[in-house]
Amino acid sequence: MSKPGLILIGAGGHARACIDVIEQHGQFEIAGLVGTANELHTRQLGYEVIATDDQLAELAGRYRHALVTVGQIHSPTLRMRMFEQALRLGFDLPVIVAPSAHVSRHATIGAGSVVMHGAIVNAAAQVGRNCILNTRALVEHDAVVGDHCHVSTGAILNGGVQLGAGSFVGSAGVVTQGLRLGEQSIIGMGLAVRHDQPDHAKFLG
Repeated sequence: MSKPGLILIGAGGHARACIDVIEQHGQFEIAGLVGTANELHTRQLGYEVIATDDQLAELAGRYRHALVTVGQIHSPTLRMRMFEQALRLGFDLPVIVAPSAHVSRHATIGAGSVVMHGAIVNAAAQVGRNCILNTRALVEHDAVVGDHCHVSTGAILNGGVQLGAGSFVGSAGVVTQGLRLGEQSIIGMGLAVRHDQPDHAKFLG
């Protein structure tokens, strides 16, 4: 293949969304997906599930690049485990940014994160590793998003927000500027957060 091959670790709905972004991103050729035993040899948008999790070491000997494409809502545990496993095996985990997204040249995005269609990461924002910034998410200036977070569709993190590692902000959720949300917090869909939240908070309305 003329472009570097990319292995997708996860073969569900989020993988399909990632495939569309990767195709438009244009810098990698999808070499195949990693899924469950039941998913083996099925296809997602034309790409085959070529291996299960216990075959990742073999794939690491053939391919340099991988991306975790497992979704995340209730818990980041699976994404975290697959990310750490990919790192241990020596994969390089690239940052994937949709052409329709905007990432300020003054912002930083960590390894293995994906910035999906129409998302915005503004000046001086910091996004950690293995994050999902979903369709039309907004991470405003000076916000800090920890590793393994999912900022869902249309969610807004206003300026200076600190989102703890492993957290989830549901679709159209809004976090007031300057707030701190602890690690592995869950913010429900469509909710406005106006006060700091502790670790493992479940702000569900």
